[in-house]
Amino acid sequence: MNKLIITRWNERILTALFSEKEALELGLEENASILGNIYIGKINRIIKNLNAAFVDFGDGQTGYYSLEDNPISLPTDSSKTAISSKLLKGNDEIIVQVAKDAVKTKDPVLTANLNFPGKYVVLTIGRKSINFSAKIHDKAWKEQLRPKLETLLQGTCGIIVRTNGYQLDEKILFETQNLLQICNRVLRSACFRSGGSLLYQAEPEYLKSLKNSHIGTLEEIITDQRDIYQTIEAYFKSAPSEEKENLRFYQDPLLSLTSLYSLQSVMSQACQKRVWLKSGGYLIIEPTEAMVVIDVNTGKYSGKKEQSDTIRLINLEAAQEICRQIRLRNLSGIIMIDFIDMKEDSDKTLLLEQLRRYAAQDPVKTTVVDITELNLVEMTRKKGKKPLWEQLIAVSGEKSTAFAHRGKS
Repeated sequence: MNKLIITRWNERILTALFSEKEALELGLEENASILGNIYIGKINRIIKNLNAAFVDFGDGQTGYYSLEDNPISLPTDSSKTAISSKLLKGNDEIIVQVAKDAVKTKDPVLTANLNFPGKYVVLTIGRKSINFSAKIHDKAWKEQLRPKLETLLQGTCGIIVRTNGYQLDEKILFETQNLLQICNRVLRSACFRSGGSLLYQAEPEYLKSLKNSHIGTLEEIITDQRDIYQTIEAYFKSAPSEEKENLRFYQDPLLSLTSLYSLQSVMSQACQKRVWLKSGGYLIIEPTEAMVVIDVNTGKYSGKKEQSDTIRLINLEAAQEICRQIRLRNLSGIIMIDFIDMKEDSDKTLLLEQLRRYAAQDPVKTTVVDITELNLVEMTRKKGKKPLWEQLIAVSGEKSTAFAHRGKS
């Protein structure tokens, strides 16, 4: 069973998901995070050879927008009509959502395929099909639910049924109705707002963490912040859930929540370049501009097994820890792993099987591609918010105490 810890650290909201005493996720919410926000954007310029445009939105910000999206235009007569992206020109106004945070020198990524996420479903504008989580394999249940959703949506938008929604028909339909109301309010208000206007404020990260948690896995939701406690209480009133019984307000003047769960130390360790394994082996984790590189080493292992057994043992342990570290540090994009070389094909197959099993536990889409000709394992993880080390740097605009340890052995 897991615990979701929510507190404040250096004036930021810190969210930590623990499985027993092991941290699974860490996140520092930026005071002005725009991820998931919806704006009226104005086309700044179109780059034909990239099939993309740069769009001004919000308070003087610029984002990258793919012309493959089919935008919702805002003509002067206030009627919302879909136009082809090929017809977009400078100063056109379109509704956009921030799909990816800005990363270093790269602008935020914008999309016209608006998403309104819930715990059981995600409502989508732009993609009007009814889809189900790849982890739901019950075809009979999906087919009996589909006509109910079609009646409710009436072809106006699409929906993705999340893993949490499996066999919870009433909750799915109830949440879908709520999300439809939110979506309609956003689109209606867009007709009367000027370029750059914020149409929809994404919910805070701690609520997203709550929604992303699998049903029945949260033993406790603990916070020592009264405003956060009240926000979660209000969320449970609008979306009834058994998890509301697990919400607890922490009060202890002698021991803070940060100290109780050693959150400062956990954050510091999550930025270390070297990660020791229980066997005595270790990982070297190096985020670069183009990809994340991870190296597996035998280290201090002193077992008496045959060499092939030793390598297999360390690699399998490393596979589990790598998936935890990727999730904990919120690493994304291309991830290349240099496991210790194995001669037997059966060992390589076993390693990939185990790596895929651990990767499937990550709520963010993570794919184990294959082993390359150079015996490197290639993985990909969907990009969204900034990696943890960048979130830590953003605190007070300078290197934080936790990040200062990064790169040390």
